[in-house]
Amino acid sequence: MNNYTNDNTARRYKAHVSILGTTQLHLRNPYIIAWWSAAFPGFGHMILSKYLRGFALFIWEVVVNIEANINLSMIYSFQGNIDLAKEVLNPRWLLMYIPVYLFAIWDSYRTTVDMNRVYLLAEQENHRFNTFSLGALEINYLDKRNPVLSIIWSLFIPGLGQLYIHRVLTAFFIIIGLVVFYYFSHFQEAALLLILGNVQEATSVLKPEWLLFLPSHYGFALYDSYVNTVENNKLFDKELKNYLKENYQNNNFHIKKIKK
Repeated sequence: MNNYTNDNTARRYKAHVSILGTTQLHLRNPYIIAWWSAAFPGFGHMILSKYLRGFALFIWEVVVNIEANINLSMIYSFQGNIDLAKEVLNPRWLLMYIPVYLFAIWDSYRTTVDMNRVYLLAEQENHRFNTFSLGALEINYLDKRNPVLSIIWSLFIPGLGQLYIHRVLTAFFIIIGLVVFYYFSHFQEAALLLILGNVQEATSVLKPEWLLFLPSHYGFALYDSYVNTVENNKLFDKELKNYLKENYQNNNFHIKKIKK
């Protein structure tokens, strides 16, 4: 149940509130989105709320990266073992990886540019959109949240910041990905051994090819939760301003410009 249903009288809507989250158009830097796709294919599309494309690229990145030993090769190259880095690469998987990796960067950049144009047009039309969604499984509505709290919860466990702002689809995928990376990298086991003072054993149990996924995963969770909290707050302010103007402002009210 929504408090308003899109009636297709407008060509473009700025936002949509559903039980799975708040999806909205706003201006984004195409280079930043492309950078996130370069850091981890799929992340750039998830920021844009292109979930199906983002999830497909995310899964592709994990599967093909591990099979091609790309992360392992990167670790050896960081250590200066160039010959070993070249030796561990699996060319059968690597040749499939490169085109999709480049596509993720290009497509996220192109999509961002297009969506920025659509946002500017939707802003001009300024058409009404739903702000409240009530369903059997969830309730979602526009309200203001604290961006700092989004960062703090994301630092504890990536995905919690997204749950805090009701970005359910992204939160679900981030949390599932985190569990997979934790499990196969033995990160928590190594952390426990490190706390106990067993540094050598902690290092030996780690799987570096899986561990290398975690920095990008944490960084994305922090960035996405913070930016979307800020943008949701802006959307709330704009919607409230329009509502008050339409329902409570006197039609004869005009702001006069003061001539200097």
